Amino acid sequence: MPSREAYEVHKGDKSLVQKGKRDANQEEILAAALGMRMGPQKPPATIWQPLKLFAYSQLTSLVRRATLKENAAGPQYDKVHNFKVHTFRGPHWCEHCANFMWGLMAQGVKCADCGLNVHKQCSASVPNDCKPNLKHVRKVYSCDLTTLVKAHNTTRPMVVDMCIREIESRGLKSEGLYRISGFSDSVEEVKMAFDKDGEKTDISVNAYEDINIITGALKLYLRDLPVPIISYDAYPRFIEAAKIDEPEKKLEAFREALALLAPSHSETLQYLMVHLKRVTLHEKHNLMNAENLAIIFGPTLMQAPDMDALKALNDIRYQRQVVELLIKKEDVLF
Repeated sequence: MPSREAYEVHKGDKSLVQKGKRDANQEEILAAALGMRMGPQKPPATIWQPLKLFAYSQLTSLVRRATLKENAAGPQYDKVHNFKVHTFRGPHWCEHCANFMWGLMAQGVKCADCGLNVHKQCSASVPNDCKPNLKHVRKVYSCDLTTLVKAHNTTRPMVVDMCIREIESRGLKSEGLYRISGFSDSVEEVKMAFDKDGEKTDISVNAYEDINIITGALKLYLRDLPVPIISYDAYPRFIEAAKIDEPEKKLEAFREALALLAPSHSETLQYLMVHLKRVTLHEKHNLMNAENLAIIFGPTLMQAPDMDALKALNDIRYQRQVVELLIKKEDVLF
């Protein structure tokens, strides 16, 4: 029969073993919370995943706010976030205020262009510093112009640059340039190619012999913009400028109206007007002067901000005058 001393020793050993197990479990839980692995035999404790997500969101928010503060004196981004109501899967924290997003559905909003996640009430306080990411910008046509150029880090949309280069290389003397429509199915094919392949799209003569298909693709891109090249907020100023009779005052009014355009819109408009001016220099062959081109591009580049049919109808002649003057005076207006 074991003595009392042996029993006490055995009991003490058992307590030490249990204490060792408790310490080991605590180490594993702590390691899981820190995202570490103590050994290959056990995965991290999943109950700590929300804590890790919270810590990450807090850190992201702090870095974001510190960056905004650091850059406050520098140039400000002019791209507004494209927030849409979103249902998040799993725990999520606001990247603006770093607080938890409560609820099972529609807990907050997500920027469709850069992926920023915030509370709906926080969205009004977020600076206009959207930096679009190509993984969120999935198309070229019907995409906001500023969003597209920022996502691709260019000054103008690649559709405008590529189409104009192609037109100027082989189509400036084509009769009825921009007036004659290309085959609609082929134009749609070019659109789908740009949406899929971007700047790798082949619009050369080998792919599309008819130059009117390329001009059609360019016009379609401009028509499909959610915000026209001459944006809605600048539209009234251009219409009023077109009504001025005195030449110098009219040019000054046009300069003031142009200053209202976002940089990407202004750059694209200038590039297009310079191109159309070149088209008019070949009027002898293509039969397209500034007035003819303005009739085509007026409704494409400008759209009335309201849906008043009568007002839009009355503005058509002023739209033509605006574009005609921009073509003729592109060298002094831009």
